[in-house]
Formats: sequence, structure tokens, C-alpha cells
Amino acid sequence: MSLRPLRYAALAAAATLAFTACSTSGGGSGKENVTLWMYPVIADPAASKAFWARTAAAFDKSHPGIDLKIELQTFDKRDAQVSAALAAGSGPDIVLLTPDQIATYQRVQGLLPVDDAVAAERSAFYPATLKAATLDGKLYGVPLFQNINTTAYNTKVFADAGLPLPKTWADVLKDAPVLARKGVAVMDYAGSTEQTLNMSFYPLLWQAGGTVFSKDGKDIAFDSPAGVAALQFLVDLKKQGGLPPDAATEGPAIDGAPVAAGKVAVRPVTSLADLKQMRAALGKDNVSLGLPLQGRTRATYGNPGLLALTSITSDGKRKADNDVLSYLSSAPVQTALDAAAGDFPTRTDVKAPGSGPDYAAMQGALRYADPGETSPAARQVMSTLAPHIQAALGGNQSPKEALDKAAKEARDLLSRS
Repeated sequence: MSLRPLRYAALAAAATLAFTACSTSGGGSGKENVTLWMYPVIADPAASKAFWARTAAAFDKSHPGIDLKIELQTFDKRDAQVSAALAAGSGPDIVLLTPDQIATYQRVQGLLPVDDAVAAERSAFYPATLKAATLDGKLYGVPLFQNINTTAYNTKVFADAGLPLPKTWADVLKDAPVLARKGVAVMDYAGSTEQTLNMSFYPLLWQAGGTVFSKDGKDIAFDSPAGVAALQFLVDLKKQGGLPPDAATEGPAIDGAPVAAGKVAVRPVTSLADLKQMRAALGKDNVSLGLPLQGRTRATYGNPGLLALTSITSDGKRKADNDVLSYLSSAPVQTALDAAAGDFPTRTDVKAPGSGPDYAAMQGALRYADPGETSPAARQVMSTLAPHIQAALGGNQSPKEALDKAAKEARDLLSRS
């Protein structure tokens, strides 16, 4: 068994947890054993257990030299669990991770490249899902599924005002004073510091053509002119009554919020689950989906689930590991998983898990999906930036002042990490 050096302090601290399910070869069976830790992609526990049992059995039947064991885990303390396994050198060969987790574990040499697993069908994947797990020019996670968000409209508000549905920032700014006179905010925004910026400010930053980090990930980039433009867009809307009064502190909830009371016209980052709540509050025929809003470009948040190969696995099992990764990310398995989980594919040759205009809109948004920032410091930088965005929305700082102060703090954080 090979274990790359693990230098990250969090791994050592979490290593007090005991793990005994060490990855080994098949012993006397003549088969290679491959262990996968899977997390609750399918919400219903019974359905999840049945799906992954069928999937493992189907894989074993088509790959008689490999015994795939899929162990179902919970999200509770996932980071500590995975960290402890890597530090102890025992646990899964393959594990389901998020993009920022990929960056963290790759940085401490806890993951191995998986380019070979997708080599034959690399062009079938949405480029953004591969970008989410690409570090130093190598792929460290095979995209299994993704969540996607897009723009939701209260169509009744626009019909009553005689306005077409806004598609661009310019449209939104133009409609803001018209709707404000009717007591309606043109756009929703969740400015709470507890809200992930992936679902609030970052899509606007991407739409402005900006990024959180520099291309090499070593510097902060959200204080660029694009970042200032994105925050200025929010501040201008706030001044025109185009955001809810409590937008600076509002959370993402729909129930009991202005959007459910018909006081918001556009929700720019909306999932299918959110859409269901909006229709329950506003009426089925009064809400529709469209493409992500366009600033300089179109962009939205789409979060892929990635199958990562850990450094726990033995070098001699690499082919077996790659066979598992290729199989699970194949078009037939993704089609079945998306149908069971309600998620969306990471492959362009797999259709949305449903039909009708809602699924068509979500499928159309996939090509504008951004997986978020792949950096071990992504969550800490987000926590640093969020209060300054809130301060700008509260009128306590200009957009440039807010981003400059946040960038200084974030650069200090990067220099220490």
C-alpha cells in the first residue's frame, strides 16, 4: 500500500478517529477489491441503499476480476472522516468530494490523478465539471452528477406591469424603478453572511467576467473592475428599491420571505426545489424559469459531485480503480442516477432527468454553470468577503472600498495558509 506524505495539519488532527477498513487486494479470491465511500446523493435512505446495491452488482457482473464495495456514509463530519482515513492510510480507494475538498486533499497529496479514467470519453463531459477538479494541469475528480441553478421569474408581476421578462442586467436595472413604485423589488438577494456566496454574489461576479482568485490560485482577483461592477450593480439596485429592504441580512429561505409574498420579481439563483416552493406560494402558472442573467456574460452556479481517487489505494490497483470510475461516470449510470436523485448530468450526451419547460431550462443552464472556486482557501475567503459585501449593501462602504478591504484581509489569509 502506498501513502503519499500528508502535511496538512487538519489531517493529523483528525487522525485520532479509528478506521480499520483498509484497502487491500482481493486476497485469495483472485479479485481486486475496490472500496467507494458514497454520500447521500439520493435523499431517501432506502432508495439510496437499493440503487447502489444494484449498481455494485451490475459492475461486478460486467467486471468479473473486480469486487466493488460501495459503503454509504453520511455528510456529518465528512471532512474529519476523510481526513482521518487519509492520515491513517486506511479507508476508501474512491470517495465522493466537492471541488474545494478536491483542492484541499490534492494539496496535501491525499489524491491521485484520474485523467486515465476519462481519457476515452473526456470530450463528453461539460468542460466546467472537469475544470472543477483540474489542478496543476491534472484531473483529480471524475464528475458524477451536478446540481444546477438558474433564473426564476414571477411572471404575474411582469404581466401586471406590462413588462417583458428581463434577461440582462440592463433590463433588471431598467425595470427596478417601475416595479418599486408598485411595491415590488425587481430582484432577490440573500446577503446574510451565513449564506454561501456561490448562491448569491459569485454568480454576479462571474456574470461580470470576474473571478474570486487569480488563474494560478495564488492571489485574490475579486477586487478587479469586474468585481466592483458586480457589487455596484447590487448597490444601484438597492438604491432604486430594486432589492428587498432586508437584502443585506436576508437568508435564502423562500417561505415567509418577500419572494413568497409576491414582493420580488426575479430570483436569480434558483434550484428545482426552490421552484417548487415558489409555485406553492405564488401559483403554478405564475412562475417560470429562464437562462441565467447576462451581464458581460451568462453564468450560474452548478456544483458537481466528483469521484476522487485517494492515495490510500495501492499502485497495482490503478486499472481496477479507473474501471470503476469510468463505469460510474458513464452515460447509462448517470442517466439512472439522475433519475433516482433528481440531479443533472455532467455529460453532454445525457439528458435531464425529466421533461417539460422546467427541465429544458435547467438543461440549457448547464453550459453556463460555474462550479465555484477550486482552492483550499475558498471557504475562508468567502467568510472574509461576505461581511464587506453586506457593508456595501448597507451603505457603510462604497463597492470599491468594500472589495479593497476584503481583498487585503483575504491576501493576508492566503499568505498564512
